[in-house]
Amino acid sequence: MPVRTRLDGRNADALRPVSIETRVQKNPEGSVLYSSGNTKVLISASVEDGVQDFLKNSGKGWVTAEYAMHPRANPERQRREGTRGPVSGRSQEIQRLVGRALRAAIRPEKLGERTITIDCDVLDADGGTRTAAITGGYVALVMALDSLRKRGLVQPGVLREPVAAVSVGLFDGVALLDLCYVEDRDAQVDLNMVATASGAIVEVQGTAEGAPMKRDEHDALVERALAGVVQLTVTQNEALKKLDIDLGRLLG
Repeated sequence: MPVRTRLDGRNADALRPVSIETRVQKNPEGSVLYSSGNTKVLISASVEDGVQDFLKNSGKGWVTAEYAMHPRANPERQRREGTRGPVSGRSQEIQRLVGRALRAAIRPEKLGERTITIDCDVLDADGGTRTAAITGGYVALVMALDSLRKRGLVQPGVLREPVAAVSVGLFDGVALLDLCYVEDRDAQVDLNMVATASGAIVEVQGTAEGAPMKRDEHDALVERALAGVVQLTVTQNEALKKLDIDLGRLLG
């Protein structure tokens, strides 16, 4: 069906192999090593009492994120961000995206005046690091919420709906799901989709690298991405079930 043979032999609508290893760190309330093909991201969720000034006395909580590349996440070592100079604009943009995406998964008024920080450290980068941070970050976030539930600090309804993210790209009119680095580099159109398990869209980031894309091409990318998100939410749920986390106690 695709007019182009993918590097790893996948079909156009196939995700890369996904692995979600949980409780990989001792201290955070939630921790995940998320792998999508050769991309690997270490993610932790940390709970702190209190919120920033703009939310004080509102009764609402906040989810925020930080994102960084390990110096050897790429073939050649890069200087560690923040040691000499500011964090790059790319990293700032991605961490804001991760924060926005995961805030869509919760009801802040049910969280109370607490802050959950999602730390995302890319260990190996082969495309899709931001979508991996979101998809794995959701699992770490739910682990943190469940730890609060066990302490009687949150009630059902704190979790709105599962959220995941995936990339898609256009090659010769064919929509390819979950791009590796080379596919992402060479795509005519590169699009990242954040959505919920029910297919509600949280955010779309897309750019035509050359000629503008047609409406039907855009719609094909969106449909392929939404189908990928549904598959990813199933994998997320399987990882949480292995931890005996009942989403029914958090949803509502």
